Amino acid sequence: MPRKYPPLTPREVIAILQARGFDYDHSRGSHEYYSGVLKGKRRFVTVDKSYKEFDIDRIKDMIDQSGMTREEFYGSTRRTAKKINLIAPKYPVPLK
Repeated sequence: MPRKYPPLTPREVIAILQARGFDYDHSRGSHEYYSGVLKGKRRFVTVDKSYKEFDIDRIKDMIDQSGMTREEFYGSTRRTAKKINLIAPKYPVPLK
Protein backbone atom coordinates (compact mmCIF):
# COMPACT_ATOMS: atom_id res chain seq x y z
CA MET A 1 0.00 0.00 0.00
CA PRO A 2 1.47 3.38 -0.97
CA ARG A 3 2.09 6.08 1.56
CA LYS A 4 -0.48 8.85 1.80
CA TYR A 5 2.18 11.49 1.13
CA PRO A 6 5.05 9.78 -0.71
CA PRO A 7 8.26 11.80 -0.94
CA LEU A 8 8.82 14.09 -3.90
CA THR A 9 11.96 15.66 -5.31
CA PRO A 10 12.18 19.39 -6.07
CA ARG A 11 12.13 18.54 -9.80
CA GLU A 12 8.83 16.63 -9.38
CA VAL A 13 7.25 19.48 -7.41
CA ILE A 14 8.28 22.00 -10.06
CA ALA A 15 6.78 19.75 -12.77
CA ILE A 16 3.54 19.59 -10.77
CA LEU A 17 3.38 23.38 -10.43
CA GLN A 18 4.15 23.98 -14.11
CA ALA A 19 1.49 21.45 -15.14
CA ARG A 20 -1.03 23.56 -13.19
CA GLY A 21 0.06 26.82 -14.82
CA PHE A 22 2.41 28.15 -12.14
CA ASP A 23 5.38 30.15 -13.42
CA TYR A 24 8.80 30.79 -11.95
CA ASP A 25 8.64 34.15 -10.14
CA HIS A 26 12.02 34.64 -8.45
CA SER A 27 14.57 32.96 -6.20
CA ARG A 28 16.38 33.79 -3.01
CA GLY A 29 19.25 31.47 -2.15
CA SER A 30 18.10 27.88 -2.58
CA HIS A 31 14.42 28.86 -2.48
CA GLU A 32 12.51 29.29 -5.72
CA TYR A 33 9.12 30.98 -5.75
CA TYR A 34 6.38 30.01 -8.20
CA SER A 35 3.21 32.01 -8.75
CA GLY A 36 -0.05 31.17 -10.42
CA VAL A 37 -3.79 31.67 -10.33
CA LEU A 38 -5.73 28.65 -9.14
CA LYS A 39 -9.48 28.58 -8.54
CA GLY A 40 -9.62 32.36 -9.02
CA LYS A 41 -7.00 33.17 -6.39
CA ARG A 42 -3.35 34.18 -6.85
CA ARG A 43 -1.04 31.67 -5.14
CA PHE A 44 2.68 31.58 -4.31
CA VAL A 45 4.51 28.32 -3.64
CA THR A 46 8.02 28.11 -2.20
CA VAL A 47 10.26 25.25 -3.35
CA ASP A 48 13.53 24.73 -1.47
CA LYS A 49 15.86 23.13 -3.99
CA SER A 50 18.45 22.15 -1.36
CA TYR A 51 16.37 19.08 -0.38
CA LYS A 52 16.98 15.75 -2.11
CA GLU A 53 13.42 14.72 -1.22
CA PHE A 54 10.72 16.60 0.65
CA ASP A 55 9.31 15.12 3.82
CA ILE A 56 5.60 14.94 4.65
CA ASP A 57 5.50 18.34 6.39
CA ARG A 58 7.14 20.17 3.46
CA ILE A 59 4.81 18.49 0.98
CA LYS A 60 1.74 19.42 3.04
CA ASP A 61 2.99 23.03 3.21
CA MET A 62 3.36 23.20 -0.58
CA ILE A 63 -0.07 21.62 -1.11
CA ASP A 64 -1.59 24.23 1.22
CA GLN A 65 0.27 27.07 -0.50
CA SER A 66 -0.94 25.90 -3.90
CA GLY A 67 -4.59 25.63 -2.86
CA MET A 68 -4.94 22.09 -4.24
CA THR A 69 -6.08 18.88 -2.63
CA ARG A 70 -3.69 15.95 -2.23
CA GLU A 71 -5.24 14.18 -5.25
CA GLU A 72 -5.07 17.33 -7.41
CA PHE A 73 -1.44 17.96 -6.42
CA TYR A 74 -0.15 14.41 -6.97
CA GLY A 75 -2.44 13.94 -9.97
CA SER A 76 -0.83 16.80 -11.86
CA THR A 77 1.66 14.50 -13.59
CA ARG A 78 1.47 10.84 -14.51
CA ARG A 79 4.70 10.09 -12.63
CA THR A 80 3.53 11.56 -9.32
CA ALA A 81 0.01 10.12 -9.71
CA LYS A 82 1.53 6.62 -9.80
CA LYS A 83 3.06 7.26 -6.38
CA ILE A 84 -0.42 7.35 -4.80
CA ASN A 85 -1.96 4.79 -7.20
CA LEU A 86 -4.16 7.45 -8.82
CA ILE A 87 -5.38 6.41 -12.25
CA ALA A 88 -7.00 9.06 -14.42
CA PRO A 89 -7.98 9.22 -18.11
CA LYS A 90 -5.78 12.32 -18.56
CA TYR A 91 -3.27 14.36 -16.61
CA PRO A 92 -3.41 16.77 -14.91
CA VAL A 93 -6.57 15.58 -13.22
CA PRO A 94 -9.35 18.21 -13.32
CA LEU A 95 -9.61 20.61 -10.40
CA LYS A 96 -12.67 20.39 -8.17
